[in-house]
Amino acid sequence: MQIWPGQPYPLGATFDGIGTNFSIFSETAQRIELCLFDESGKESRVDLPETTALCWHGYLSTAKPGQRYGYRVHGPWAPDEGLWSNPNKLLMDPYAKAIEGLWDWNEAMFPYHFADPLGSRNDLDSAAYCPRSVVVNPYFDWSQDYRPNIPWHKTVVYETHVKGFTTRHLEIPEPLRGTYAGMAHPVAVKYLQRLGITAVELLPVHQFVQDSTLHEKGLRNYWGYNSIGYLAPHNEYAQAQRGEQVQEFKHLVKTLHH
Repeated sequence: MQIWPGQPYPLGATFDGIGTNFSIFSETAQRIELCLFDESGKESRVDLPETTALCWHGYLSTAKPGQRYGYRVHGPWAPDEGLWSNPNKLLMDPYAKAIEGLWDWNEAMFPYHFADPLGSRNDLDSAAYCPRSVVVNPYFDWSQDYRPNIPWHKTVVYETHVKGFTTRHLEIPEPLRGTYAGMAHPVAVKYLQRLGITAVELLPVHQFVQDSTLHEKGLRNYWGYNSIGYLAPHNEYAQAQRGEQVQEFKHLVKTLHH
Protein backbone atom coordinates (compact mmCIF):
# COMPACT_ATOMS: atom_id res chain seq x y z
CA MET A 1 0.00 0.00 0.00
CA GLN A 2 1.63 3.24 -1.14
CA ILE A 3 1.06 6.29 1.03
CA TRP A 4 2.23 9.81 0.18
CA PRO A 5 3.29 12.53 2.66
CA GLY A 6 0.05 14.49 2.45
CA GLN A 7 -0.62 17.63 4.46
CA PRO A 8 -1.04 18.44 8.18
CA TYR A 9 -4.14 20.53 7.52
CA PRO A 10 -7.04 20.08 7.72
CA LEU A 11 -7.21 17.59 10.56
CA GLY A 12 -9.30 14.50 9.94
CA ALA A 13 -9.86 12.63 6.68
CA THR A 14 -10.33 14.91 3.67
CA PHE A 15 -11.34 13.54 0.27
CA ASP A 16 -10.24 15.79 -2.62
CA GLY A 17 -12.02 14.04 -5.47
CA ILE A 18 -9.15 11.62 -6.12
CA GLY A 19 -7.86 10.36 -2.79
CA THR A 20 -7.91 11.18 0.91
CA ASN A 21 -5.56 13.11 3.17
CA PHE A 22 -5.37 11.85 6.76
CA SER A 23 -4.09 14.04 9.59
CA ILE A 24 -4.18 13.59 13.36
CA PHE A 25 -2.58 15.56 16.20
CA SER A 26 -0.50 14.01 18.98
CA GLU A 27 2.11 15.51 21.28
CA THR A 28 3.39 12.16 22.55
CA ALA A 29 3.08 9.61 19.73
CA GLN A 30 6.23 7.92 18.48
CA ARG A 31 4.44 6.19 15.61
CA ILE A 32 0.85 6.20 14.33
CA GLU A 33 -0.72 3.51 12.17
CA LEU A 34 -3.66 4.29 9.90
CA CYS A 35 -5.98 1.28 9.98
CA LEU A 36 -8.27 0.61 7.01
CA PHE A 37 -11.17 -1.84 7.04
CA ASP A 38 -12.58 -3.56 3.96
CA GLU A 39 -16.12 -4.84 3.38
CA SER A 40 -15.46 -8.03 5.34
CA GLY A 41 -13.97 -6.12 8.28
CA LYS A 42 -10.41 -7.18 7.50
CA GLU A 43 -7.90 -4.64 8.77
CA SER A 44 -4.91 -3.30 6.84
CA ARG A 45 -2.37 -0.97 8.43
CA VAL A 46 0.03 1.63 7.09
CA ASP A 47 2.21 4.06 9.02
CA LEU A 48 1.51 7.77 8.66
CA PRO A 49 4.81 8.86 7.08
CA GLU A 50 5.14 12.52 8.04
CA THR A 51 4.86 14.81 11.06
CA THR A 52 4.42 18.58 10.90
CA ALA A 53 3.83 20.69 14.02
CA LEU A 54 2.78 17.58 15.99
CA CYS A 55 0.36 16.52 13.24
CA TRP A 56 0.90 13.07 11.75
CA HIS A 57 -0.28 12.87 8.17
CA GLY A 58 -0.38 10.92 4.92
CA TYR A 59 -2.28 10.76 1.63
CA LEU A 60 -3.86 7.62 0.14
CA SER A 61 -5.04 7.80 -3.46
CA THR A 62 -7.01 4.58 -2.94
CA ALA A 63 -9.11 5.88 -0.01
CA LYS A 64 -12.53 6.99 -1.24
CA PRO A 65 -15.77 8.09 0.45
CA GLY A 66 -17.17 5.22 2.50
CA GLN A 67 -13.71 3.99 3.55
CA ARG A 68 -13.78 2.85 7.18
CA TYR A 69 -10.70 3.70 9.22
CA GLY A 70 -9.17 4.25 12.66
CA TYR A 71 -5.76 4.77 14.26
CA ARG A 72 -3.34 2.89 16.49
CA VAL A 73 -0.86 4.99 18.46
CA HIS A 74 2.57 3.79 19.59
CA GLY A 75 4.15 5.81 22.38
CA PRO A 76 4.81 6.00 26.11
CA TRP A 77 2.75 4.07 28.63
CA ALA A 78 2.85 6.02 31.89
CA PRO A 79 -0.67 6.29 33.36
CA ASP A 80 0.55 8.28 36.37
CA GLU A 81 1.67 10.96 33.91
CA GLY A 82 -1.49 10.77 31.83
CA LEU A 83 0.20 8.83 29.01
CA TRP A 84 -1.86 5.87 27.79
CA SER A 85 -0.48 4.93 24.37
CA ASN A 86 -1.37 1.35 23.49
CA PRO A 87 -1.41 0.17 19.85
CA ASN A 88 -3.74 -2.67 20.81
CA LYS A 89 -6.52 -0.09 21.08
CA LEU A 90 -8.17 1.10 17.89
CA LEU A 91 -8.85 4.83 18.17
CA MET A 92 -11.58 6.82 16.51
CA ASP A 93 -10.56 9.96 14.65
CA PRO A 94 -11.59 12.93 16.85
CA TYR A 95 -12.07 14.90 13.63
CA ALA A 96 -14.11 12.20 11.86
CA LYS A 97 -17.00 13.62 9.86
CA ALA A 98 -18.92 10.34 10.00
CA ILE A 99 -18.89 7.33 12.31
CA GLU A 100 -20.17 3.82 11.69
CA GLY A 101 -21.32 1.52 14.47
CA LEU A 102 -21.91 2.08 18.17
CA TRP A 103 -19.69 1.94 21.23
CA ASP A 104 -19.49 -1.48 22.87
CA TRP A 105 -18.64 -1.47 26.59
CA ASN A 106 -16.51 -4.62 26.31
CA GLU A 107 -13.50 -4.86 28.62
CA ALA A 108 -11.23 -4.68 25.56
CA MET A 109 -12.26 -1.03 25.14
CA PHE A 110 -10.61 -0.07 28.42
CA PRO A 111 -6.89 0.60 29.05
CA TYR A 112 -7.01 -1.51 32.22
CA HIS A 113 -8.52 -4.82 33.32
CA PHE A 114 -11.73 -4.58 35.33
CA ALA A 115 -10.24 -6.73 38.12
CA ASP A 116 -7.30 -4.34 38.58
CA PRO A 117 -8.21 -0.86 37.34
CA LEU A 118 -5.27 0.89 39.02
CA GLY A 119 -2.35 -1.40 38.37
CA SER A 120 -2.94 -3.22 35.09
CA ARG A 121 -2.42 -2.67 31.39
CA ASN A 122 -5.07 -4.19 29.12
CA ASP A 123 -3.59 -5.42 25.84
CA LEU A 124 -6.79 -6.97 24.50
CA ASP A 125 -7.40 -5.74 20.95
CA SER A 126 -10.40 -3.41 20.85
CA ALA A 127 -11.05 -3.31 17.09
CA ALA A 128 -14.03 -5.66 17.23
CA TYR A 129 -15.83 -3.35 19.67
CA CYS A 130 -14.87 0.13 18.48
CA PRO A 131 -16.91 2.25 16.04
CA ARG A 132 -15.23 3.06 12.73
CA SER A 133 -14.48 6.51 11.44
CA VAL A 134 -15.62 6.95 7.83
CA VAL A 135 -14.30 9.04 4.94
CA VAL A 136 -17.09 11.23 3.58
CA ASN A 137 -17.83 12.92 0.28
CA PRO A 138 -17.54 16.67 1.02
CA TYR A 139 -19.28 17.72 -2.17
CA PHE A 140 -22.93 18.77 -1.94
CA ASP A 141 -25.18 20.86 -4.16
CA TRP A 142 -25.68 24.02 -2.12
CA SER A 143 -26.94 25.96 -5.14
CA GLN A 144 -30.03 28.07 -4.50
CA ASP A 145 -29.35 27.87 -0.77
CA TYR A 146 -29.34 31.17 1.06
CA ARG A 147 -29.28 32.25 4.66
CA PRO A 148 -32.89 33.18 5.55
CA ASN A 149 -31.82 36.43 7.30
CA ILE A 150 -34.99 36.68 9.38
CA PRO A 151 -34.85 39.85 11.55
CA TRP A 152 -34.47 39.07 15.25
CA HIS A 153 -37.73 40.73 16.17
CA LYS A 154 -39.53 38.38 13.78
CA THR A 155 -37.61 35.25 14.76
CA VAL A 156 -39.44 32.34 16.38
CA VAL A 157 -37.04 29.59 17.49
CA TYR A 158 -38.32 26.01 17.83
CA GLU A 159 -36.08 23.67 19.83
CA THR A 160 -36.71 20.03 19.02
CA HIS A 161 -35.27 16.52 18.99
CA VAL A 162 -34.81 14.84 15.60
CA LYS A 163 -35.90 11.41 16.78
CA GLY A 164 -38.68 12.55 19.11
CA PHE A 165 -40.18 15.04 16.65
CA THR A 166 -40.34 12.64 13.73
CA THR A 167 -41.11 9.35 15.51
CA ARG A 168 -44.41 10.66 16.86
CA HIS A 169 -45.47 12.36 13.61
CA LEU A 170 -47.68 9.73 11.99
CA GLU A 171 -47.92 11.54 8.64
CA ILE A 172 -44.20 11.10 8.08
CA PRO A 173 -43.54 7.79 6.23
CA GLU A 174 -42.62 5.15 8.77
CA PRO A 175 -39.16 4.35 7.29
CA LEU A 176 -38.20 8.02 7.73
CA ARG A 177 -39.39 8.47 11.30
CA GLY A 178 -36.56 9.17 13.71
CA THR A 179 -34.24 10.44 10.98
CA TYR A 180 -32.87 13.62 9.44
CA ALA A 181 -34.70 12.67 6.25
CA GLY A 182 -37.94 12.53 8.25
CA MET A 183 -37.26 16.01 9.62
CA ALA A 184 -36.81 17.24 6.05
CA HIS A 185 -40.03 15.59 4.79
CA PRO A 186 -42.59 18.08 3.37
CA VAL A 187 -45.13 17.08 6.03
CA ALA A 188 -42.70 18.03 8.81
CA VAL A 189 -41.73 21.30 7.14
CA LYS A 190 -45.36 22.33 6.59
CA TYR A 191 -46.13 21.61 10.24
CA LEU A 192 -43.35 23.98 11.33
CA GLN A 193 -44.53 26.61 8.87
CA ARG A 194 -48.10 26.40 10.18
CA LEU A 195 -46.77 27.13 13.66
CA GLY A 196 -45.00 30.22 12.36
CA ILE A 197 -41.54 28.86 13.14
CA THR A 198 -38.66 30.73 11.49
CA ALA A 199 -35.67 28.86 12.98
CA VAL A 200 -35.16 25.29 14.17
CA GLU A 201 -32.71 24.55 16.98
CA LEU A 202 -31.84 20.86 17.21
CA LEU A 203 -30.95 19.08 20.41
CA PRO A 204 -27.61 17.20 20.15
CA VAL A 205 -27.10 15.69 16.72
CA HIS A 206 -23.39 14.90 16.89
CA GLN A 207 -22.31 11.30 17.46
CA PHE A 208 -22.80 10.26 21.07
CA VAL A 209 -22.31 7.16 23.16
CA GLN A 210 -24.88 5.20 25.14
CA ASP A 211 -23.81 5.58 28.79
CA SER A 212 -22.55 2.38 30.42
CA THR A 213 -24.92 2.77 33.39
CA LEU A 214 -27.93 3.07 31.10
CA HIS A 215 -26.65 0.25 28.90
CA GLU A 216 -26.43 -2.09 31.90
CA LYS A 217 -30.07 -1.30 32.71
CA GLY A 218 -31.26 -1.85 29.15
CA LEU A 219 -31.93 1.87 28.74
CA ARG A 220 -30.71 4.43 26.19
CA ASN A 221 -29.34 7.95 26.19
CA TYR A 222 -32.27 9.80 24.63
CA TRP A 223 -30.92 13.35 24.81
CA GLY A 224 -27.44 12.75 23.43
CA TYR A 225 -25.34 14.79 25.84
CA ASN A 226 -22.38 12.39 25.80
CA SER A 227 -20.55 13.16 22.58
CA ILE A 228 -17.72 11.14 21.07
CA GLY A 229 -17.74 12.71 17.60
CA TYR A 230 -18.43 16.44 17.54
CA LEU A 231 -18.08 16.71 13.75
CA ALA A 232 -20.15 13.64 12.87
CA PRO A 233 -23.97 13.57 12.64
CA HIS A 234 -25.28 10.87 14.96
CA ASN A 235 -25.65 7.77 12.79
CA GLU A 236 -28.76 6.40 14.51
CA TYR A 237 -30.69 9.44 13.29
CA ALA A 238 -29.84 8.75 9.66
CA GLN A 239 -31.58 6.55 7.14
CA ALA A 240 -28.40 6.62 5.04
CA GLN A 241 -25.18 5.17 6.48
CA ARG A 242 -21.51 4.65 5.51
CA GLY A 243 -20.82 8.40 5.53
CA GLU A 244 -23.99 9.28 3.63
CA GLN A 245 -25.55 10.53 6.87
CA VAL A 246 -23.61 13.76 6.23
CA GLN A 247 -25.37 14.25 2.90
CA GLU A 248 -28.70 13.49 4.57
CA PHE A 249 -28.05 16.09 7.26
CA LYS A 250 -27.00 18.71 4.71
CA HIS A 251 -30.22 18.03 2.80
CA LEU A 252 -32.14 18.74 6.02
CA VAL A 253 -30.35 22.06 6.48
CA LYS A 254 -30.96 23.10 2.88
CA THR A 255 -34.62 22.09 3.07
CA LEU A 256 -35.24 24.13 6.22
CA HIS A 257 -33.66 27.18 4.59
CA HIS A 258 -36.43 27.24 1.96
